[in-house]
Amino acid sequence: MIDTQDKIPTSKVERAMKLVGAGAKIGGNYLKYYAKKTINGDTTKEELHANNANDIYQSLSQLKGSALKVAQMLSMDKNLLPRAYTDKFAMSQYSAPPMSGPLVVRTFQKSVGKSPFEVFDQFNTQCSAAASIGQVHQAKKDGKTLAVKVQYPGIADSIQSDLKMVKPVANAMFGLPEKEMQKYFQEVEEKLLEETNYTLELQRSQEIANASETVPDVFFPRYYPEYSSNKVLVMDWLEGDHLKEFLDKKPSQAVKNRVAQALWDFYNHQLHTELAIHADPHPGNFLLQEDGRVGVIDFGCVKVVPEDFYYHYFPLLVPEIRENQAVVDQLLSHIEIIFPQDSPAVKEELQVAFLDMTALLSRPFESKEFHFTHEFIDEIYAKGEEIYQIPEVKRPTQPRGSKHALYVNRTYFGIYSMMADLNASIETKSNEWSGKLIEYWANRV
Repeated sequence: MIDTQDKIPTSKVERAMKLVGAGAKIGGNYLKYYAKKTINGDTTKEELHANNANDIYQSLSQLKGSALKVAQMLSMDKNLLPRAYTDKFAMSQYSAPPMSGPLVVRTFQKSVGKSPFEVFDQFNTQCSAAASIGQVHQAKKDGKTLAVKVQYPGIADSIQSDLKMVKPVANAMFGLPEKEMQKYFQEVEEKLLEETNYTLELQRSQEIANASETVPDVFFPRYYPEYSSNKVLVMDWLEGDHLKEFLDKKPSQAVKNRVAQALWDFYNHQLHTELAIHADPHPGNFLLQEDGRVGVIDFGCVKVVPEDFYYHYFPLLVPEIRENQAVVDQLLSHIEIIFPQDSPAVKEELQVAFLDMTALLSRPFESKEFHFTHEFIDEIYAKGEEIYQIPEVKRPTQPRGSKHALYVNRTYFGIYSMMADLNASIETKSNEWSGKLIEYWANRV
């Protein structure tokens, strides 16, 4: 029997109390751990982590919205938290406890003005998938099978207050002062608010699907504006497996490579041709087919990449450009890694660290084919940890790094991680877009 919710906490007090309750449970878990440790010195923290992860997830999953979205984002950062947390938080990608049937019907009717049973020939009140912002139900209309995404009530109104509650936790977790986190939280808040606007999501879904028609092995659902609203989104039902289910079926490496190539080509096309990316690349947003094709859903989180940022950030991924010190100085200054008031020693340390990281991230682009492994991902995280130990990074005197890099970097890390899970060998050479950037900067130095 699936546990469902008849009510989602929407007031600031209710939501704060849920988090306070989770904190109390975590305190109790620590007391149990130390009591066991006293009796048995060999007791490890694995049980503690598992209990804490479960209690935190249970609280966040009842809150939904931005609180659960933070858990979803953390689940993708596999080196940031113990595995018990990342495994549990990964459930938020497509498996959070759903709203009950009566609450779904009330929520749908309030947004659309009609009951789902009046709109569709059939409507299943038991959801097929539940995540952080909404949940999906299957319906039928005129012989077509449809996916109906219904947003949790009160989510849009709670984002700002939720982020205020989550901010101290994030500050402590990442060891960053308030001023360093502020511009990033602004970016997160903006994206989360966009995710609650299903009218915007419908528009972007159609735009990206139309613009990506030429990308091989990628397909999209058709959307139905006539049945949708700002809190309800209706589209074709797509069959397919999420990544874990897909891998559990033991597909051949050739099929896994085809999936990986489709994802790689899709993201490169979006980023370097459209300057807008599906910026939520967790496995819950892809439906993988047995033949290696990929269905792409959920365009709630789209990062529109400003052209100015594009031409100052991505050149650092091109070896020929990184060799030109005059250009590198301009690029690092423009994307707020280095400031004029930095001492020569700080400038040199930050430049070396940042260029080392970009050289590592750009490795796939430098050969015709690249084999993605978990060892490569571990190398990236190890380099990130090394950079984090630099005093000016760990305790910065001022915020560093453009806010636009936040979702771009997250997208890259998400795609690289999926490539590694697929153990994929694919064509990755970047001739077209790297040549464009080389030409752009050749005329400006």
